[in-house]
Amino acid sequence: MKKKTLILMILISAVLLTSCSLIPASKLEAMFGTGGDSVIRSGEAAVKNNDTVVISKEEYEKYRRFADLFDIFDAANESFYQETDQEKMIENAVRGMMVGLDDPYSFYYNPEEYAELWEEDEGNYVGIGVLIQANMESQICTIIRVFKDGPAEKAGVQRGDILYKVGDDLFVNADNLQDAVDIMRGVPDTDVDVTFLRGGEEIKYTITRKPVNVNRVESKMIDQSIGYIALYEFAGQCEKEFENDLNSLIEKGAKGVIIDLRDNTGGWVDQARYIADLFMDKGELCYLKYRNEEVHGDYLTKDGKVDVKIVILINENTASSSEILTGALKDCADAVTVGVNSFGKGIIQGVFTVGDKGAGYQMTVAQYFTPKGSAVHKIGIEPDYEVPLPEGDNGMYDFADTEHDIQLNKAIEVMKETLKLSIPFA
Repeated sequence: MKKKTLILMILISAVLLTSCSLIPASKLEAMFGTGGDSVIRSGEAAVKNNDTVVISKEEYEKYRRFADLFDIFDAANESFYQETDQEKMIENAVRGMMVGLDDPYSFYYNPEEYAELWEEDEGNYVGIGVLIQANMESQICTIIRVFKDGPAEKAGVQRGDILYKVGDDLFVNADNLQDAVDIMRGVPDTDVDVTFLRGGEEIKYTITRKPVNVNRVESKMIDQSIGYIALYEFAGQCEKEFENDLNSLIEKGAKGVIIDLRDNTGGWVDQARYIADLFMDKGELCYLKYRNEEVHGDYLTKDGKVDVKIVILINENTASSSEILTGALKDCADAVTVGVNSFGKGIIQGVFTVGDKGAGYQMTVAQYFTPKGSAVHKIGIEPDYEVPLPEGDNGMYDFADTEHDIQLNKAIEVMKETLKLSIPFA
């Protein structure tokens, strides 16, 4: 499996065998249970008795905190009126621990979910071909991208539709969205019923599942001097695709580049750093504040950059790594922003494996700040030129639609003015 991290972190755990006690390995519940006696032995018993293991006093005290969990686990296995699924009980206990962090961005992946995470990152799967954004506060799940030529587009699904129901009885919210996604994926050429809300009206489509190939980058020349690149998410090999498209636009004569990050909800920070490095000299993409320290130097850029002007399109769904890139280019590459205030996700998660069965977890580990110290979390980035969409316009345009996309047209106007001012006079 290809290994990536949102933040490169190596966790090394060690057991220090100091102040040791010997504890029966086969009956941990005997130590914690309210009705049993703890068994603690010392000396050389560990060598003679295969039922004991050595742990430190610190580890012993840590396990004691799980006494209630062990008691309930044992009670269910002994007294529940049906046969228990022990693996499911343990999995949900772990999920509950993550819920206890009270953070919508920290959660557990079982082995199947963790495998799907990397499958999604590679951009190939069987499904209906939509990108969904879940609002953890309102619980509403909104379609923010419909993949071109995919099953959903052919059925009539539009950007801005609210995912309401999958099948006959799964009413979708942010908490059960993964269940809905699992149903919408499946075997090629099989059908799934999906109901959306559009303008308060329920619209039901029967959509045929097909292989979906996610394109992360598109580009074209707007005119002889202005290039346009839409970056949809930070995943797969998007940074290399972006670099190739940027070089192609420059070769075609682009003096300025409009980077469209609207509806880009983020992804891998390393890819944001790579893209920022194309436009920045030696510097820093962002800096991080962990629980107990402020860290500079995790995401550095080096000398050497392309000589182009930059305008960035942002909207209310521009989040996370998109905001990191936008903030860095505003602070360090004189980028100008157009659109509406960005989402405001100014925290970073790490993705890690756990256990030996292929499971994993995602956890918020730090808050980030732009190179000049601006906070983003729950604030967002305010555009230099605010251009809200007219009422009733859901932004469902064709690529580089200069006929209908007023935000893109404003970005082009700003870029033309920027290039005009940058022309030297003799």
